[in-house]
Parts: sequence; C-alpha cells; structure tokens
Amino acid sequence: MEYVNLIIDNSNDKTDMLYTYASEIEGLKPGDKVTVPFARGNKEYDAYVHSMADGPDPRIKYKYVISKDPLVSLPSDAVEICEFMRQRYFCRYIDAIKCFAPAGSAPKRRAATDLFAGKEVEIVESPSLTPEQEEAVQNVMPFLQSREHKVFLIHGVTSSGKTETYMKVIEECLKQQRTAIMLVPEISLTSQTIRRFQQRFGTDDLAVLHSKLSKGERYDQWMRIKSGEAKVVIGARSAVFAPVENLGAVILDEEHESTYKSDMSPKYDTLEVAIQRARRSGGVVLLGSATPSLTSAFRAAKGEYEKILLKTRYNKTPLPHVEVVDMREELKQGNKSIFSIKLYEQIRACLDEGRQVILFLNRRGYSTFLSCRSCGYVMRCEECGISMTYHKARGEVVCHYCGRRTKIIPDVCPACGSKYIRHFGTGTEKVEEIAGKTFPDAVIERLDLDTAKRRGSIDAILSRFGKGKTDILIGTQLVAKGLDFSNVGLVGIVAADISLNIPDFRSSERTFQLITQAAGRAGRGTVPGKVVIQSYTPDHYAIQLAARQDYDLFYEAEIKIREQVGYPPFCDILYIILAAETEEEASEGAEKIRQSFLRRVGRDHAVNVLGPRPAPINKASGLYRYQLLIKCTEENWDAYREALWKIKNKVVREKQKEWTLSIDVNPYGFL
Repeated sequence: MEYVNLIIDNSNDKTDMLYTYASEIEGLKPGDKVTVPFARGNKEYDAYVHSMADGPDPRIKYKYVISKDPLVSLPSDAVEICEFMRQRYFCRYIDAIKCFAPAGSAPKRRAATDLFAGKEVEIVESPSLTPEQEEAVQNVMPFLQSREHKVFLIHGVTSSGKTETYMKVIEECLKQQRTAIMLVPEISLTSQTIRRFQQRFGTDDLAVLHSKLSKGERYDQWMRIKSGEAKVVIGARSAVFAPVENLGAVILDEEHESTYKSDMSPKYDTLEVAIQRARRSGGVVLLGSATPSLTSAFRAAKGEYEKILLKTRYNKTPLPHVEVVDMREELKQGNKSIFSIKLYEQIRACLDEGRQVILFLNRRGYSTFLSCRSCGYVMRCEECGISMTYHKARGEVVCHYCGRRTKIIPDVCPACGSKYIRHFGTGTEKVEEIAGKTFPDAVIERLDLDTAKRRGSIDAILSRFGKGKTDILIGTQLVAKGLDFSNVGLVGIVAADISLNIPDFRSSERTFQLITQAAGRAGRGTVPGKVVIQSYTPDHYAIQLAARQDYDLFYEAEIKIREQVGYPPFCDILYIILAAETEEEASEGAEKIRQSFLRRVGRDHAVNVLGPRPAPINKASGLYRYQLLIKCTEENWDAYREALWKIKNKVVREKQKEWTLSIDVNPYGFL
C-alpha cells in the first residue's frame, strides 16, 4: 500500500490544496495522472500525483486511487515547476499543472495527425558562420558540453543571423541526445520558423505546440514529444511547458515581446519558467533580440546573464535609412492625409522599382472611436466603459477589451440629438482603404487580429507576400516581429505616437522596440531599405533614438528614469485588482486589502503601496474594478508573498461571492 498527495482537477479556490489518498497501484510517481473518488458524492475526478505521502494517519479513513492513466504522465520536473509557479504567480495548483498536461484526449476513431504531411522541404546545408556568429556559438558550447546552466542574452541587430546561432546550439543538443525548445512571440511566426528548421533538421525530430492547433493535433504533438520521438519543439509561449526530458536549451526569440507574459491564470512569465526548467536539467537559455528588454539588459550588465553581441547584418547590407516626419508640419502645409508627402513619395518610388512595402500601425479597426462634435459624447462599451472601435467592413463597433459588439450605430448623438456624430482616429482597416484609393495599381493586404481569425489565414497572407503577390502589407505589431522577406524596400510607421500614450511605465521602451523592430523588416536582402516614421512628437527621445538605432543610449536614458522612480528592473510590481458589483464595495474592498497588507508587513512599507484607485478600465463583465500597485524589492519578496497569500485565502473563505481578487506579478498592461 502506498499513500500519495494529489492535486484534484477541480478549478475551485476552496479545493486548492493537496489531498492524500491510499493506492494499491504500485510505482506511482509525481506527475502521474490518476482517477479518484472526490467530495461527498464520490464522483470520479482526474487528479495528478504531487508527491508521496508519509505513513498513514490511523485517525483518517483514506479514499483509494481508482486507476492510473497509462498514457499521460507529466515530465519529471513538472511538479517542481508548478510549485514555483504557485508561489511566484499566486495561482492554483491545478492551473499550473494544466500548463503541462496535454489538451484533448487519445484518438479513438482517427489516426494521429501529421502536421507536416504535404509540407516536405529539401534539406539545406548549414551555411558558414560569420566571425560574430562563430564567436557566439563558441561562447555557448562549453556550457552545453559540461551541462552547466547559463543564460545568454544575444543582442543582435535586425538580420544579424540570430536564428542560425540558435540552430547551431540545437544541433549540439541533438548530438548529445538532448532536447530543445524554440519559442517565438507570435503564432504568426511559427510557420516561417518551422520551415527553416525543417530545411535544417527534417521533420522526424520536430514537434509544434501552440494554441491555434486543434485539441487533437495538440494531443498528438504532446505524445510525440513525451515519447521522445520529437526532440525539438517549436511554438509560442505555452510550448515552454512541452513534456521534454533531458532539456539542453530553451530559446526565446524576440525575448523582449510582451506576448511572453501570460495575461490569463496562471499569469506566468515565459522567461522565468524557461530558466527554472533549464536550471533543473543543466541546460542553457538563449534570449535573442535587437531590442532587449530593459530587465534582461540590466541583468546582463550585472553579470547575471552573459551578453553576446552581433553588431552587423549577416549579408553585410547596411541598416535601413530612417527619416522622421513631423506630422504637425504636414498639417500646417495643408496635408490632412494619413500619409505624409515623404511617405507617399517613398511608397510610389518603391512600387515603381518593383519592391514591396510594409505599413505599420499598432491599432486595428477603421477608426478608434465614435464621437459627437457638438457635445463631446463618445460611444463606450456598456460593460467596460471604454471607447468602442468602429469596424467599417463588418458594419459594427467592437470593444477590443471584452469583445462586446453591436451593429447599432447611432445616426444622431444619444446625448444631445446632434447629427454631428462621426468616427475619429485611424486603424489598419482605414489605412487599407486609403492606401487602396491612393495606390490603385497596387495589390494590398492587411494582417491584424481581424484578418487573422480564420485558421491558416496568417500563413496564407504571409505566403502571398513572400511570393511577391502582395505589393503593400498593412498591419499591427504582427508585421513588426521577426518577419524575414528580402524584397521589402520600405517600412512606413504611420503613427509612432500610439504606444507612447498607453498608461504604462514601459511606454517609451515599447515605442523604441516597436519602431526598431518594424524598421528592421526593411532592406533584409542585398539592397538597402528605407524607413519613414510619422509622429506628432518627433523630438521624443524614444523616437529619435529608435530612428538612430541607438539601443545603448536609449538604455542609459531609460534605466536612469526607472531607478529614480523605483520601477522594474529595480523591483517587482505586484498588480492587484479587486472587483465587486458596486463601485463603493470595490473601493472599500481595495482599501481593506491595503490595510490588511500593511498590518502584516508593517506600516513603514506604505511608501511601496500605490492606491487604491479606480482601474483604467473601471468596469468589466459587470463588475467595478479598483487597483493597487505594490513595489516589491528582492529583500521584501518573502514577506510580501506570505502576506498576499494570507489575504487571498481569506478572500476565498469569506468574500468569494462578493469580491474577485486578481494578483499579477510584473504585468505588461495596466488596464
């Protein structure tokens, strides 16, 4: 007889604990999936073995494990990583466990899906490395060969050949019979990455994991990895939980991207999970970016990461020529178009030369809001209270926060009855319409979350662009990340100011990164490219330094500001949202949270607590929301974590129906 501590597959805060069961099944180990009777009705539930329990307590009548799943067992490090995630991200056991568990179930009437069927490619020989690439690889190899954990920050300009460096490291992992995980920030980039990896490694060793696969496909890929058949996993952030053993390397391409931070429970940071997994297996972590996050750059400066520089483009083509256009001057000259004279001229010239154009605007939809010019009324979401975005093609307005949509678009102002209600602002849909009228001879496509909803649509749009069938590609940040097309002669950044105005201490950093990354899509072939940046605040240091591609100067300016105000990387930000049915209850509840926290950690810590105050989106899903921000330095982490866990557990016990409490560590959004 054995006794095991189990995590029950029941998404309820009140059952978020370990339950001890007796088992007549020999050899159970942490991560095994079992079936057990649970609760008063002894209904059968799935559960996962957390640990082996000590000898039986004679005062307790134990329930017995019914059966063990013969196919599903989580990787050997899964339970330890789940413990880390629970303590770090304030999540439930089962939420962390499900990150590792396969989606779907074993096929009953179908054969396993082959994602690579019909996508055969010719194996391409490994190209010779540049001296910089060779030095980068040689820096990593000793740690791989000695199985010593290390984190490397590969800071390489756009098109410097970071991917080739990744593949050399993965080649070494395969030689050692070890596994590797290759992560990209957007699902839109997986197809391009898969193709390059197929050309190098074939398909037998490759597996793909991301949320756009069907449950059946994800299950099949999970089993290929678990069985050891596939040794190289490619995917978006969730692929960091792939059921690999003997992990040699985890690679995060474009490591600065906010998409590596989950905004759903568990609200994990992919980089932190990657480091935890690699540390336990003696593996390396490679972080690649032309614009590293300030946190990663800071850790490299302190010696926590080893920094590797790739300063020149692989084909030695110069970085694109960048011009900043002051849109205030365009208005003074009578140009009210979204295209400055300079951008129009450059697009025309590029098209005449037979080269392609990317236009970047990080705002989807046709216009940003509907407003009355008479009284100032703005059409807002009834659930969230934020302005709704007009989508002309669908004939509706949409809330991009909660998804609420309506085709009821007022002809007159609901507030004052005026007929002067119009749509204002510009989104990608409007840019597409205006570009079509301005350049009627060009083939134009749009890539954003609206055009990417259908399965395969992203691949189809990028495939047509890659084959030269599309002249102008218009998009949001989906077109600014990692795309590698040699015929792009021009990148136009339509409105560089958008990301500067978001309520986030990282707004300057994001603006610098987006401009630099978008600009990096130009001139990746043998002919230099051009970039036109349009801005109403052209003198802002983030825009000026991005135009100059001067990361070092930007880092020096921004890190001083962060240190002065005490924001990451000099601390963690603990973002607490309390939601309730009435605004009064939400406000009072948030203040009670604050007082309870200070009672536990000491009143002298009040300087680290900001708020409570209404959240930027004050109402969502029918609940009013108030926020607290807590600055937590490393020496305070244990005390703050303990205090917040006690508060969270108390809310679960006493206020579950009245309050909803959310805790996010270092969020990438404060809405």
